[in-house]
Amino acid sequence: MNALTGYLRQSGTAIRFLFLATVVLGLAYPAAVFGVGQLVAPYQANGSILRDGAGAPAASALIAQVKDDDGTQDPAWFHARPSAVGWDPASSSASNLGPNDAKLTDAVNANRAAVAEAEGVQPSDVPADAVTASGSGLDPGISPEYARLQVPRVAAAHQLGTEAVQALVDKNTSSGLAAFLGQPTVNVTALNLDVAAAGPPRS
Repeated sequence: MNALTGYLRQSGTAIRFLFLATVVLGLAYPAAVFGVGQLVAPYQANGSILRDGAGAPAASALIAQVKDDDGTQDPAWFHARPSAVGWDPASSSASNLGPNDAKLTDAVNANRAAVAEAEGVQPSDVPADAVTASGSGLDPGISPEYARLQVPRVAAAHQLGTEAVQALVDKNTSSGLAAFLGQPTVNVTALNLDVAAAGPPRS
């Protein structure tokens, strides 16, 4: 009888602990984290969704979405950094080429020549991030220098003034704490949505 009583007492303690842990760790803690996320950083907590001019979800601010139907970057829009995976969100990866690999050197030189031709500048004027891929292949951030290089081309494609397009670049350039912890960057995905709202590309 004493053994049964002890067993029941221990079982009751275990059940009460399980109930308490379920309430605290399964309900209260997730709810608290969700609430703090909504208060402190609602934009990031809800997936960093960008919306178009009509307010409909259009893209994620965390992923470069610059690919045209043929797998290349449309000359009417701001271009992101090169991508080893063709900006495919399902295949995030780097090229894994080392700094002494001749293939990397050839790719950088080819990218530099292509960017220089597209933007009408000298190869020496092409910034490093325009010719090198990010670790994920999906990074939407480019340097302000690379964005400025593209302003005349995008402005002409959309029949907008270069000052107006540069203002959109400035609007989408990181500042404050985000820039302090790293370097100022321009979010290409958000920038192209703003350009689209300002004027459709010329056919």
